Amino acid sequence: MNKVELLAPAGNLERLKWAIMYGADAVYIGGKNFSLRANAINFTIDEIKEGVEFAHKNNAKVYVTVNMIFHEDDLDDILDYLKTLSKIKVDAIIVSDLFIIDLIKENNIDLDIHISTQASILNKEVVKFYKKEGVKRVVLARECKKEDIKKIIDETNMPVEVFIHGAMCVSYSGKCMLSNYFTNRDSNRGGCAQICRWTFDLYDKYKNKINNNVDFSFAPKDLSLLRYINDLIDMGVESFKIEGRMKSIYYIATIISVYRRVIDRYYEDRKNYKYDKNDEIELYRCANRETIDQYFNSFPGVNEQYYNDREENTNQDFLGIVLGYDKDNKEIIIEQRNFFKKGDIINIFGPKKESFNIEVSYIKNEQGEKVDAARHPREILRIPCNKSVDKNDLLRVNFLG
Repeated sequence: MNKVELLAPAGNLERLKWAIMYGADAVYIGGKNFSLRANAINFTIDEIKEGVEFAHKNNAKVYVTVNMIFHEDDLDDILDYLKTLSKIKVDAIIVSDLFIIDLIKENNIDLDIHISTQASILNKEVVKFYKKEGVKRVVLARECKKEDIKKIIDETNMPVEVFIHGAMCVSYSGKCMLSNYFTNRDSNRGGCAQICRWTFDLYDKYKNKINNNVDFSFAPKDLSLLRYINDLIDMGVESFKIEGRMKSIYYIATIISVYRRVIDRYYEDRKNYKYDKNDEIELYRCANRETIDQYFNSFPGVNEQYYNDREENTNQDFLGIVLGYDKDNKEIIIEQRNFFKKGDIINIFGPKKESFNIEVSYIKNEQGEKVDAARHPREILRIPCNKSVDKNDLLRVNFLG
């Protein structure tokens, strides 16, 4: 059995590289056109090429989203775009509009096809249809129960990808018309205005306000299947997908490193594997909404949604990026991101290493002067550390004790 793939989001070239550095086996990205994340920075053709070269050099894969719903005026450039992606040697494209399958076949384009979650795949029969069409993988709808996932895998022998972490859509697999209605921005063409994150007033049929001083919303809580990684591996899921192409490098590095650690720990010793609550704490600290298992165990109800006065807490856990290590003076050179001060205990983590804590006994600025605190974002500073660290390790608040 092949090891399950850990698939990370990447909204730009920098995030692609960070995701792979921190343990992703593959990344999914969007080009400037034909992608459902129009608000992300997204990739030029040259950046896709550079991203593919970086990924392949590091034994990782790149999948490009071509998952918008196409209108007539979108068709002019799509064939040339697909041929270019093939030439660049992307590992697969992710699509939802079925004509793309025939377009690739008719023009003998060397591209593997994955079917997007936008296709709302929830049963074995539709998976069999895509398999006959030569599709290499299906991304299941986030509304699949665990029994559905297992049955689809067992009865189709088709490689499936399952979302394990990230934001949910209030509609089935992103098929939302509210963005169009309220803002004339088409959520199925990359323009989602995230109406389900808005707050509203409620009125009865007589136009009397009925929600008083409480804001009403209908946003779903975020998804996390961290507790069920072992179950999903045992089911035979081929790829674990993380949502968040517009998230920060700190978010990506943290989420990927946690899931990488949990996956590897299970493969190393399945018999004695135990869930570690500290892994859950790390995930919770780098997001601002609650996470639940959504549809995996049961249909979500009132407790799985935000209806009234939801809180989205933010923190300043991310303290800095390691730029280098001065072995002679035993000092870490960092680019600071959030406030910390002399005497603080901070945590350092990085790819393929155990995190560890240090006490900040002093802080030096670029002029070599000692200062009592790091107050200026992106300032270059030095702090003492007897243990060697690597470039692109990260510093954060010590929240694990």
